[in-house]
Amino acid sequence: MLRVELPDVPGSLGALATALGGAGADIEAIEIVERRSDGKVVDDVLLELPPRVMPDALITACHQLEGVKVDWISRYNAGANLSMDLEAVERFTDDPARAIARLVDVIPETFRTDWAMALERVDGEAHVMAKSSTAPKLVEGATEWLGIRKAKVLREVPEWDSMVLAACPARDRRGNGLVVVVGRHGGPEFLNSEVARLGHMVSLAASVQTV
Repeated sequence: MLRVELPDVPGSLGALATALGGAGADIEAIEIVERRSDGKVVDDVLLELPPRVMPDALITACHQLEGVKVDWISRYNAGANLSMDLEAVERFTDDPARAIARLVDVIPETFRTDWAMALERVDGEAHVMAKSSTAPKLVEGATEWLGIRKAKVLREVPEWDSMVLAACPARDRRGNGLVVVVGRHGGPEFLNSEVARLGHMVSLAASVQTV
């Protein structure tokens, strides 16, 4: 997956696709992550590379285009795909009793994170409601996350080396508080638009949860 900044003008996306194709990449999907006030747009590009092509070739091809900057490039989980928000909503509304758990399942592919977990307070301490298969073990201090009042980027946790984190609080239909925490190993950093989008999704799933 490639995260790239480019001018928000007609033809720039086509030029990017042509450059990546010329470097040997087979583009599978392109998604707009953020439009900025400075006339730039941030796109995530999911692509497949043949064994003979090195990722550096893609960076070189992008940087030959005027106004284009590569923010991040990394191997993406095999078999993963860019999932639209509507598909994610359908997944957790299909099973209201497990809406939060279903959301946690779809967050990694929908938001391109490495893992997700949902926490609730039990006897004053953070307790895992649901987590994706690759989520790390809870660390000391996780209970503090249950006190945040809005979706935000979290400070790095030393035990989770090079992990960028974001968290989104919500309340279920019974008024119980919870927080969903997500992580990416090594980046890219969470953009404000991503955090806001994730917060909206968490609030929606919490409002659906029936148990």
